[in-house]
Amino acid sequence: MKIDYQDSALFKSTTIIAVKKKRELALAGDGQVTLGTQIMKNKATKIRRLYKNSILSGFAGAAADALTIYERMEKKLEEYEGDLLRASVELTKEWRSDKYLRKLEAMLLLGNKDYLLILSGTGEVIECDSGVAAIGSGGGFAKSAALALVSHSSLSAEKTAKTALTIAAEICIYTNSHISCETLKY
Repeated sequence: MKIDYQDSALFKSTTIIAVKKKRELALAGDGQVTLGTQIMKNKATKIRRLYKNSILSGFAGAAADALTIYERMEKKLEEYEGDLLRASVELTKEWRSDKYLRKLEAMLLLGNKDYLLILSGTGEVIECDSGVAAIGSGGGFAKSAALALVSHSSLSAEKTAKTALTIAAEICIYTNSHISCETLKY
C-alpha cells in the first residue's frame, strides 16, 4: 500500500479541550500522533502558552502547519498588544486570503480570561459561549463529557478538562490518555 503523506485524512492525532469555570481556564490535550493506522508518538505536547503567559492554546492538525500558524499568531498578539480577539480575526483573515497559508491544515483553540476561540484556515473565528470548546478527532466526545461534568459536578476547570479528555480517550481511537494541561486563574 502506498501512503500519500499529503492526504490529510491520514493525519489524525489530537483531542484538545478547553473549560472555563469559576475564574479558571484549563486547556488540555492528549499526546497521540497517528499516521494512517499507526500510532507514531504517544507523548506529543500540543498545548502552549502565548503572549506573556496570558493566553492558552492548543492545536489540531499537521504539526508543522500548526507551528507556522503559531508563529503568525504570536506576531499578531505582539502587534495588537495581547488583544486575543483582534489578533485572531486579523490572523484568520491573513490565513484565509494568503495563497500559501490557506493550504495549511490545522485548527487552533485559544483562550484567556475574556475569550474562548476556535480558529481555522477556512475563515472561522468562533467564540464559544458555553465555557467549553474542543477540537480534533475526539473533540466531540470530550466536549460532550465536559458539558455534562460542568452541569452535574463541582469539579474544577482543570479536573473537568482532564476527566473529559480521559473519557474521549476511551472512545476515540485517535486519542490517548497521556494528558498535558495548562491552567490560567483570573
